[in-house]
Amino acid sequence: MGRTAGRSGAFIPRTLGLALSALAASGAFMLFLQFGWSDGLDAMDIVRSAFILISTFWLAWGAVQAVLGLLSQPRPPKLPPFNGLNSKTAILVPVYNEDPVTVYSRIAAMDASLKATGYARHFHFAILSDTRNDDVAEQERIWFGRLVDECDGAGRMFYRRRTNNKGRKAGNIEDFFQRAGGAYDFALILDADSLMEGTTIVEMARRMEAEPELGLLQTLPKVTRAKARFGRAMQFSASFHSPIFARGLAMMQGDTGPFWGHNAIVRSRAFAESCGLPELPGKPPFGGHIMSHDYVEAALLARAGWIVRLDDDLEGSFEEGPENIIDHAKRDRRWCQGNLQHSKIVGAPGLRSWNRFVFIQGILSYISPLFWLGFIVSSIFAPWFAPPVNYFPVEGWPFPVFPSDETWKAIGLAIGIFGLLFLPKLLVAADAALSGRARAFGGTGNALSSTLMELVFSSITAPILMMFQTRSVLQVVFGADGGWPTNNRGDGTLGVGESWTATWWIVLTGAVVLATTWFLAPGLVPWLLPIAVPMIVAPFIVSWTSKSSRTNLFITPMDLNPAPVMQRQDRILAAWQGPVSASVVTQPAPSGSGVTPA
Repeated sequence: MGRTAGRSGAFIPRTLGLALSALAASGAFMLFLQFGWSDGLDAMDIVRSAFILISTFWLAWGAVQAVLGLLSQPRPPKLPPFNGLNSKTAILVPVYNEDPVTVYSRIAAMDASLKATGYARHFHFAILSDTRNDDVAEQERIWFGRLVDECDGAGRMFYRRRTNNKGRKAGNIEDFFQRAGGAYDFALILDADSLMEGTTIVEMARRMEAEPELGLLQTLPKVTRAKARFGRAMQFSASFHSPIFARGLAMMQGDTGPFWGHNAIVRSRAFAESCGLPELPGKPPFGGHIMSHDYVEAALLARAGWIVRLDDDLEGSFEEGPENIIDHAKRDRRWCQGNLQHSKIVGAPGLRSWNRFVFIQGILSYISPLFWLGFIVSSIFAPWFAPPVNYFPVEGWPFPVFPSDETWKAIGLAIGIFGLLFLPKLLVAADAALSGRARAFGGTGNALSSTLMELVFSSITAPILMMFQTRSVLQVVFGADGGWPTNNRGDGTLGVGESWTATWWIVLTGAVVLATTWFLAPGLVPWLLPIAVPMIVAPFIVSWTSKSSRTNLFITPMDLNPAPVMQRQDRILAAWQGPVSASVVTQPAPSGSGVTPA
């Protein structure tokens, strides 16, 4: 199936994905219903079957994405011969209480990488500060002076700090377009931890020039620089599995594809005309500024007729991830609130049907743990609702009639669900071994071992993450605004004491659930142990996974052969560890840009 399908070509992958997911969900529903029917159908059997239906659909949806991704290969679009750039692009770096030394070293590395291409004059950097801490803001200004000096960035690098961070990151970007968007053809939107090769940035601008209808082009960022066990497992999964899943997703999304808020380039005119975000009615968490603005902006661009596309063939796009479960849960809390906010947007007029489905999909991704939790709780209490077994259902018949043993159906259902969880990743590993892609991950043996260990790792951490996600959903539903906390960078090592403080309620919940199950439905205890035990020992799991390890597992291509831009950043950051002058260099803004100089 080649590269990302267009609007017409996306119909078949979408139909196939929905049909297969619905078929798997319906099969699981009927199988569990028959299992419950064996000893007399009751209300709790129907409730549990409904939970199975919804949860299995979600699992199958993810599995289908992997299968579709395996059926295709990344291919660049067909473009005319490259004769240079005729456009000007602003590279936007929003910062919010970040370490300026590390952030600016990334900018300096990208600038050096762009200079190596010979097209640096076509790109300007704009550091958009929403920092609330005055001391950090002062360091931003000081280090901006050094950045400009060492990169010869006068006239190409700009800094401004907003006095009011209305709208958070989306408002920060909107402020830039209002002030300076007219000076640029395109804008490459990054995060503070983003890093991109100069050749990739130039290629993105080239593709935007070549396709006038292309409003947004998204890359697939690879997670880098992880040191902790949790971070390295996530990094391996993002490099090894995510490209396949993302390719399947891109095939279904077609030209109404995803926007993840960073490492993507937008057409300035299209973005400015189409992506003005309203404040939602009511108070947070459902009202106020839109938090997960990226999905909404993609939908607004598609509504206006612009192409929004993920080109998974583009390499050289990087980001960093959280190093422990707690930092991951904090970031996920913000995403949860943003996705649940979309319940107020899904019915907006003029949106494409697929974008509406994407909003529903995002909501479902966060409430799906509640369905699994509901299935567990209803299974524990099911014996109290079961009708008494009548061994003599036929009046006058002297011999008892025993219920048929349908245990094999429950076992088959369990195997099927575990298959939807594990089989896609095993297929990805097999494809990597056959195609030779595994060589970049330390060889076939190491890639397969890492895949198996990642499956074990995710199985152990999944109950803990499920509890954090469940709490996030309940907090939003009951009106708690999570705000926009600062991301934690660098060393994420946690002691058992810190982990206990963050997870004691998970430990208590696991112990209560296990004890209740033992009392009400002791036959379910063995099935519940894989969920309850990780919850009970959550502080030790969180602490252990936050620490670094010297294992050869979870090797990625960037570990074996770091990208040139990563090596540049390492050298620059090492050189910047010494003393720095406290001078601040003020740069004039380009004509018509409206960017406030430092």
